[in-house]
Amino acid sequence: MTKKLYIGNLAYTVRDEELQELFEQAGKVESIKIITDTMTGRSKGFAFVEMMEEEEAQKAKEMFNGYTFKERKLVVDDARPQRERGNRDFGGRRGRDRGWSRY
Repeated sequence: MTKKLYIGNLAYTVRDEELQELFEQAGKVESIKIITDTMTGRSKGFAFVEMMEEEEAQKAKEMFNGYTFKERKLVVDDARPQRERGNRDFGGRRGRDRGWSRY
């Protein structure tokens, strides 16, 4: 069963391949996802790494939490489940349909 880890305090220049190479020292990596800003495409400074086995994820936490990578101390912890997001429709006609007006 795979185990997802949160990786924080990443240098903004870190690429998927570099992170995978680092975490493969602890075990088999299933996936890597560096979180980026949707507008600019730039890294937000954190990522998620999915390890194949629970034991490998634990080893990665022990090895890399506090580890200096690209001049930054990594924060490695269990990822929390993604929270449910409500409707985020900020555009369109919704305001006018409710009788709201800017004028």
